[in-house]
Amino acid sequence: MALSSTFSAAKFDVLYLKSSSSSSSQFPSKALPTAFLGHNRTTFVRRGVVRCDSKLSDASVGPNNAISLSALEQLKTSAADRYTKERSSIIVIGLSVHTAPVEMREKLAIPEAEWPRAIAELCSLNHIEEAAVLSTCNRMEIYVLALSQHRGVKEVMEWMSKTSSVPVSELSQHRFLLYNNDATQHLFEVSAGLDSLVLGEGQILAQVKQVVKVGQGVNGFGRNISGLFKHAITVGKRVRTETNIASGAVSVSSAAVELAFMKLPEASLDNARMLVIGAGKMGKLVIKHLVAKGCKKMVVVNRTEERVAAIREELKDIEIIYKPLSEMLTCAGEADVVFTSTASETPLFLKSNVKDLPPASQDVGGRRIFVDISVPRNVGSCVSDLEYVRVYNVDDLKEVVAANKEDRLRKAMEAQTIIAEESKQFEAWRDSLETVPTIKKLRAYAERIRLAELEKCLGKMGDDIPKKTRRAVDDLSRGIVNKLLHGPMQHLRCDGNDSRTLSETLENMHALNRMFNLDTEISVLEQKIRAKVEQNQK
Repeated sequence: MALSSTFSAAKFDVLYLKSSSSSSSQFPSKALPTAFLGHNRTTFVRRGVVRCDSKLSDASVGPNNAISLSALEQLKTSAADRYTKERSSIIVIGLSVHTAPVEMREKLAIPEAEWPRAIAELCSLNHIEEAAVLSTCNRMEIYVLALSQHRGVKEVMEWMSKTSSVPVSELSQHRFLLYNNDATQHLFEVSAGLDSLVLGEGQILAQVKQVVKVGQGVNGFGRNISGLFKHAITVGKRVRTETNIASGAVSVSSAAVELAFMKLPEASLDNARMLVIGAGKMGKLVIKHLVAKGCKKMVVVNRTEERVAAIREELKDIEIIYKPLSEMLTCAGEADVVFTSTASETPLFLKSNVKDLPPASQDVGGRRIFVDISVPRNVGSCVSDLEYVRVYNVDDLKEVVAANKEDRLRKAMEAQTIIAEESKQFEAWRDSLETVPTIKKLRAYAERIRLAELEKCLGKMGDDIPKKTRRAVDDLSRGIVNKLLHGPMQHLRCDGNDSRTLSETLENMHALNRMFNLDTEISVLEQKIRAKVEQNQK
């Protein structure tokens, strides 16, 4: 991937200064004026705004701005130089069924309704520009665009620890961490169903689409991260269309049904009483796979009857009995196999209420089976302590999918060819974004020259210039600048689809940076910082 030494406005968007011992090596306190230091004070410039956890001291307020301007110079020579040397990184920090047990994943699970809040909180961190959350029964992954890899990871890990109450040290034992190309490839594999517990399962693609749908209009679901997820959707569709990875593939729901039938005595397969709790997407799939297994009758517990009625209408030859949540325990006592797939954040079944249920029928050996495919879990782990109960969760589905390993690997290799091709295209598109800061800086550079020369011209013309004349001169100067910039701007624009054009565009970008000295062009940021400092001192 082509990397640029160009000063990026996005990279300099966050200049982080901290007077604590943890960051003294990067930003020694002696290098900073007292106006930016204090007891337990953290000061940083984010998106052109200076913020402190306490107000500026009286000593820093006054007509003389020398201290503030000195601080600005320190920013330019210390933090600025550091951030212009590395490109913002796409990072994924996550826990999946492959790296962490369900007990850990459920503590970090974030309901879909909370994704916008999570994005906002993540983007309020000092080194995070963009973010997205992918939280499913098999994974909880945080995708971010970070100005600094090390600091970005540290901040996200601390945020995950705070929201889940799981110590960072414990999270570190189960997390996986990927950067840039590796992060891109991982999401593409996830969307294609290669990273799923069940190879090629289709539900994960729908969940990736939901991330984009929820993220639309959310500040922080920015160009890089939204572009990554949209491209991942394209990859998922291509893999399923151009390979046979989905043929014969099973979903989490179908694997749950398969597991239940594996655990039931063979003689009871036709007579076992089935209960499904939850009629959402997962629950509906469980019902359909039960029907495929030959079940003609089942009870479905749900908050409302509307969804159950729709399923009943779709499966007209099947007897589907609706029961409200208030009758859940009674229904469980009358069932041999209980499937749970709700979004409840607290367990629906605990040892205290399951132990008093009537025993399962002798057809299934008197042992009731709970198959819980929810994260957080709907069935408390304590329930498995009961002798006449067997509890299985999403992690137990590995037993179902362990078969046909060779066929899984062959299908995955076919999909990897597509993923490699799409990864190159995405990285090329991302490279093309590098020219955006140069375009902005070149325009700002030309605009400052235009305004300076316009002021000189109008000064020579005297104070009594008619408004019409003033406007005409202003329009003339704008027209000249726009025409002069048209050629360079055209050579800086590229959609990233053509590698040759992209290479030429990046060469043009480097040339313009050298010719106009744009690498050190930070005047726009200076103006924002000065304005904020002056505002705080009023």
